[in-house]
Amino acid sequence: MDKSLEKQLARWLRLQKGACGPYLKLSMAFGVANGVALVVQAWLMATILQGLIIDNLARQQFTWHFVAFAVLLLLRAALAWGREKAGFAAGRRLRRTIRAAVLDKLSRLGPAWVKGKPAGAWASIVLEQVEDLQDFYGRYLPQMALAGFIPLIILCCTFPLNWAAGLILLTTAPLIPLFMILVGMGAADANRKNFTALQQLSGHFMDRLKALPTLKLFYRAAAEEKAIGKASEDFRERTMAVLRLAFLSSAVLEFFAAVSIAVVAVYFGFSYLGELNFGHYGAPISLFTGMFVLIMAPEFYQPLRDLGAHYHAKAQAIGAAESLMALLELPEPLSQGNQPLPEGALTIEAQHLKVLSMDGQILAGPLSFTLHPGEKLALVGPSGAGKTSVLNALLGFLPYEGSLKINGAELNTLAPEQWRQHITWLGQNPQLFHGTIAENVRLGQPQLSDGDVWQFLEQAKVADFVRAQPDGLDHVLEEFSGGLSVGQAQRIALARALARNAGLYLLDEPSASLDSQNEQWVLDALWQALAKRSCLMVTHRLDQLDRMDRVLVLDKGQLVQQGTFSELSQQTGLLADMLAQFPLALSLDDIHTAEGVQA
Repeated sequence: MDKSLEKQLARWLRLQKGACGPYLKLSMAFGVANGVALVVQAWLMATILQGLIIDNLARQQFTWHFVAFAVLLLLRAALAWGREKAGFAAGRRLRRTIRAAVLDKLSRLGPAWVKGKPAGAWASIVLEQVEDLQDFYGRYLPQMALAGFIPLIILCCTFPLNWAAGLILLTTAPLIPLFMILVGMGAADANRKNFTALQQLSGHFMDRLKALPTLKLFYRAAAEEKAIGKASEDFRERTMAVLRLAFLSSAVLEFFAAVSIAVVAVYFGFSYLGELNFGHYGAPISLFTGMFVLIMAPEFYQPLRDLGAHYHAKAQAIGAAESLMALLELPEPLSQGNQPLPEGALTIEAQHLKVLSMDGQILAGPLSFTLHPGEKLALVGPSGAGKTSVLNALLGFLPYEGSLKINGAELNTLAPEQWRQHITWLGQNPQLFHGTIAENVRLGQPQLSDGDVWQFLEQAKVADFVRAQPDGLDHVLEEFSGGLSVGQAQRIALARALARNAGLYLLDEPSASLDSQNEQWVLDALWQALAKRSCLMVTHRLDQLDRMDRVLVLDKGQLVQQGTFSELSQQTGLLADMLAQFPLALSLDDIHTAEGVQA
């Protein structure tokens, strides 16, 4: 990984620590208090040994020393427990904040942008990568503070007793962080590659799982099984590379800590044998001094060793932060206005409207049209003509140029949440969530009574199916509409749409995937609901256009015709050509297929 990028990611991670609240500082405070208690405990033990072994004092003189030592043992255990709890709480608050920020960002970017990545890749970012920030904030950052405070406290207690021992500790201390950095230089890059492989595996597996029936139909299951196996093997290799670095780091740190402690022990051993005579300020080295420093020596290196053990948490967090920072700092081309929607029946007026992609490419336009209150407007045209893009612009999911006014107010100046309360959207692929039928129909409308829910189910011609279930409205739907036919799922989604009682219906080929019977039920329910409401419908059915007040014909993003169905069917143009060449009952998809065969 580029060093400038790694520093940028580390800086970004540190900027987020404010989300941890007081728990991060509390974790550090518990750790420092534990270090101070450790020094006092070492002083008590060295004092007891000096008095009993060298000074030949009675054990009764050290009763309070033993009591204090036992109390410190319990206190240190409580402090260690409190530090772990505070560290976990800090990481938990941070994860909640980051996850909420990611979900809010995705909500603002909208589904038109989110569809650019597989669902599994987003799941990896929202779940795994956010979770991998826990140890960085819960352990690594507090340990960095302790790695500075505790060795400093021990040095301050050691130098007044023996400057040689203090110098040994001070000289050997940098070896551990130095080799920790050298070993961990590649850890962040290895973790970044590991997260990339995990995103690819998650997205690949999720997409193939959803498309499993199609893959089996075209005998591609075996080929995709090999592709998933290859992605899994790549993820396994990258995971093992990360683990190798983590184990190597721990082994190196343990080695240098052991060597450093051995140097201190050798110094005191030769000093007691009379071979070394320096470091004690002219006074003989007492057992108290030797025992105190030797007891403290492992604890002097322990915070540095713990920091090394948690260093992989930093590398893991940096690897995760790359995708998170890129997402959260992504520019939002959609204007988030805050103006209220002007009162009155909905009127939509587009003048020289150009619908743009997130990177500024023109998807449709320029378009000029007006949708009056209660009017039904159809958008027809070949695939890729820009029909769905127009709906996404109205929903606020795509940026635009030109003018798109709602009741005289420009759409990008309106508060999106308030505007969307006046809209009902229904597409060809209904999204039902894991939960009861009643919960799915009440989505966004929690105040609906059971009677209201039954009323909308009746209108959607799906009440008989619900009554046939043992639990009725409490029947639990599986994820991705599992256990339902396409027609049943679409009609439950239609009941949810009817429940909103909105002034404008945006319909994106709501009957495209249905058989003739389900299509008739859905369309009948829609026409009843649309009796006094405005509607903008993308449709592939030519035989439904006579029900619409006006028709807009799009081709390659351009508005090539507009008018009533009877007018356009008599005029020279794309719609008349299609009607003349093919029977009215055929859909536009059938027309495009037939044209491709003729070509």
